[in-house]
Formats: sequence, structure tokens, C-alpha cells
Amino acid sequence: MTTFVAGDSETVEQPRASWPREIYDVLRSMDVTIAAYVPDGGHAELIQRLHDDPAVTAVPLTTEEEGVALVSGAWIGGRRGVLLMQSSGVGNCVNMLSLVKTCRFPLLALVTMRGEWGEFNPWQVPMGSATQQALELMDVKVFRASDPSEVAPTVEAATRMAFLGGTPVAVLLSQKLIGAKVFTK
Repeated sequence: MTTFVAGDSETVEQPRASWPREIYDVLRSMDVTIAAYVPDGGHAELIQRLHDDPAVTAVPLTTEEEGVALVSGAWIGGRRGVLLMQSSGVGNCVNMLSLVKTCRFPLLALVTMRGEWGEFNPWQVPMGSATQQALELMDVKVFRASDPSEVAPTVEAATRMAFLGGTPVAVLLSQKLIGAKVFTK
């Protein structure tokens, strides 16, 4: 297990996995050069890799819906972007997803799930349970990866659908995959 510190008292227990590197490799192979994110322990390794790449502009957000606008603007400017967020942030994006739907922009969102496997925080469960349905209501195609072997091919398929097919797509990265969060003192 690897422990990532996500805040003052928050850690994320994750199995040692290569999937964050594999996601990074897929994104770079598909010429994704903008990464919008709200800081998240589940995405910590991927975010660090994106920050370390001088060809990528990694933009921390104050709220997830800013990311929808940012990656849409990147598309207008001829660049490909990805939005990284936690499932609780999907609820913040529902209204802004009308931009993607109305203007027919591609969207690639990678969503770390909360409110499922081993969740201790009851506040995470309602949005975790409704994440897929909320995205689908806004015409976003949803894929899920629950096993490390599924991550790279799922992200690659989603990236192709988004940027080559013009389809808004989200990949839900299962809490079973990323590990349950634990709080320590």
C-alpha cells in the first residue's frame, strides 16, 4: 500500500499501481496539454506527473465547473484538455455541462469516486451514488474502471470518443481502484 497525504489529516490508502502513469501516458499520446483539476488525493500522482511535464499546463481550480469552461476554451483555442475531479464535484458541474451540450464541445473528465467501496463519510454517499446518472442526464457518456487492468484501455477509449468523435465522456475511477480514504490525527 502507498499512502498519499491529501490534506492536514487526510490520507489515501492506495495499492501500488501503475494506472496513474498509464493515464498520463494515454493523455500525452493523445496530445492532451491542458489539465484542469480540483486537488484530490485520488488523482495526486497523476496531477504531479502533469505538473512535472513542461508541455502540459496544469491548472488548479477553486471549483469543478470552472474546469468545464477551461477545457471548453482550450478546445476553442486548438488544445485538448482533461478535467480531473472527485465524484462530489460532479454535482457542481451539472449546470455548466449545458455549455458542453449546447455548443457540442468534447469533454474528457476523469472522476475519482467517493461514496462507495469502504466509504466512512456519509456526506460522500449521495453524490457518489448519483454521479453516473447526473452525467448521463447531461448527455455525457460514462465509462467505469474498477480494476487497474481496465484503466488505460478505458481512458484511451474515452479520449478517442471525446477528441476524435466529439462526444462528452467521463471515466469513473472506482473507489475500490483508488482505495478508501482514512483520516488520521
